[in-house]
Amino acid sequence: MVEGAARPGGCYSHAVVANGFIYVAGQGPAHPGTGAVPDAFAAQVRQTLENLQFVLRGTGASLADVVKVNTYLSDVTRFAEYDAIYREFFPKEPPARTTIGCQLKSIQVEIDCVAVAPAKPAR
Repeated sequence: MVEGAARPGGCYSHAVVANGFIYVAGQGPAHPGTGAVPDAFAAQVRQTLENLQFVLRGTGASLADVVKVNTYLSDVTRFAEYDAIYREFFPKEPPARTTIGCQLKSIQVEIDCVAVAPAKPAR
């Protein structure tokens, strides 16, 4: 678990580090401190990406280490709006990405990712 991250909605870890990679569980738009979920789609996308970023930092990584993103949207007609916000977080050399339209419970977006774990300093 990553201290200070949004509480998991079920039985899972925020992230697992294995074989040189960080597998981050799906993050939603709940604010880690309050649990509040914004109403607006754009605000949900931003909060979700900020939550993803927070979990990565908790493992010693950053968005620059991300190699694969999976995004789940409750309304794929909002893809262009989502993509514009996504570009703010991944402005250069974006990772591979899959975007899926699906049913989500009480949220409009969920995002998970795989990142390369930063090399540990030599002893």
